[in-house]
Amino acid sequence: MTRNARRSGKIWVRIFPDKSITVRPTETRMGSGKGSPEYWVAVVKPGRILYEMSGVAKNIARKAISIAASKMPIRTQFIISG
Repeated sequence: MTRNARRSGKIWVRIFPDKSITVRPTETRMGSGKGSPEYWVAVVKPGRILYEMSGVAKNIARKAISIAASKMPIRTQFIISG
């Protein structure tokens, strides 16, 4: 998105991976507690704002965010606030 907006304006990422996913080692017996954190995920519920842009023309922002949205595994929507 920053490359497409030609580094003009400001972009905020409004989502952060704050939930840890733990995995137990293979061939471990039952019990002995919880596994160690393996990676982190962000839970995205419907209606969540993922990115914000300011200081960029509307058509450039729409193009940059549509390129980013095509790489995401979820359905997204472009919203203009006023």
